[in-house]
Amino acid sequence: MPKFVRREVDGYLRCGLLEHGCVRLRCHGCGDELVVAFSCKARGFCPSCVARRMADVAAHLIDEVLPEVPVRQWVCTLPWVLRKRAGYKRAFCTDIIEAFVASLTTELRQRAKRQLGLPSVSKAHAGLVTFVQRSDGALRLNVHLHTLALDGVYVRNRDGKLEFHALTPPTTAEVYAVAKRMHARIERLCVKHGLHDEPGEEASSLVVCMNAAAQDVSLFGERAGERTKKLVRAVRAAEARLASPFVAEVGGVNIHAGVAVHGRDRQALERLCRYVTRPPIALERLTERADGCVEVAFRKPWRDGTRAVVLTAEDLLARLCAMVPPPRFHLTRYAGVLASNAAMRAEVVPGRAKEVERNGVTNDDAQRELFGEERAQLIEENDSEKKPTRHPWAWLLRRVFAVEVLVCVHCAGKLRLVEIATEAAAIKRIIRDERRRRGEPVSEMEARGPPRGPPGQLLFAFR
Repeated sequence: MPKFVRREVDGYLRCGLLEHGCVRLRCHGCGDELVVAFSCKARGFCPSCVARRMADVAAHLIDEVLPEVPVRQWVCTLPWVLRKRAGYKRAFCTDIIEAFVASLTTELRQRAKRQLGLPSVSKAHAGLVTFVQRSDGALRLNVHLHTLALDGVYVRNRDGKLEFHALTPPTTAEVYAVAKRMHARIERLCVKHGLHDEPGEEASSLVVCMNAAAQDVSLFGERAGERTKKLVRAVRAAEARLASPFVAEVGGVNIHAGVAVHGRDRQALERLCRYVTRPPIALERLTERADGCVEVAFRKPWRDGTRAVVLTAEDLLARLCAMVPPPRFHLTRYAGVLASNAAMRAEVVPGRAKEVERNGVTNDDAQRELFGEERAQLIEENDSEKKPTRHPWAWLLRRVFAVEVLVCVHCAGKLRLVEIATEAAAIKRIIRDERRRRGEPVSEMEARGPPRGPPGQLLFAFR
């Protein structure tokens, strides 16, 4: 396996374990302590760390990027034959993203020209944020795109100011036009990149895992080379789903645009942002069977009644490896007036001025709660030029779940950071103290602590 895949798996195996590093918090009221282990901060399949990234990106989009205008979700699904190639070819996947953004932008501009009577499509300015999802509910390699597009365009009025004009919901013909345009662009991209793999690439273990995950076949066990085992329940006629008017398919390219949220409903919009950046795995839907296989339940059954898939432990690992995105590949892309280098971005986005929590707690307040007033002020003075790009985890938990993790459960006092343990001796001491505090048995070697080193040389000064 490539280094980035091994690094992702090894990081997940160390995630949340005290022996690989931890921090110690102490309540200044009652003196109670809390020990928290380091996380892997991966972006592949770790449920905890990817969920943290999900909440962080959603908070960033709501507070600093998306204006209070209608937003529509556009989903682009690729043909099965191209999903494996988009999974391990960064250049091809990047071109796919740019093709979808260009196709959607062209359709929005043309609709704006027809509905608003603009002299040219260049007068209409769209804004989009695209997210790359690499898997589906069955843990197959299913590279597809979720795009949150402003459901309208910005046009400069006579005073030279940008003014937003909402568009009517797209018709089936307009969604079909996006799918047709996207299919034509994909055909040109296939000619540009070639339809066949380069010599020697099929021998790569990662490519083999991606190929099996995309084709939904098993690599190990008695069903090696066969389709993955699925659990199906009977489907009633009343449960059949109606066809949506916002869905179109051309040559395997499927476009869906049936979800729209008004920008003033910030809570619904934040839930949509979390959905498009959700982790690929939910631990509560994984069940170990008596035969050693793993049952992966779906959030919603498929149309044919399939409710879960059964994978061997080796096949599960192979699909986890296929989910890991390549290094230095951005899973979130901004385009149009929302792009970082757009000249009109400052006139559209809310900016950092709205970085205020619903209960009035900001990012800086959470940092002061964690480090204390003096240390937080020292950090701010030493790092005044570069602001942190991530919100503190305590701030995110307060925002998403209304949970105060920096409050003592015994006396409701504030917890403060007292130690960051990265060395082996400090980690062992903290684990030993934590076991004693919980009343757990501690071995004699752990109670004595690490052995002392040899005495240093005594130096005497003579006058």
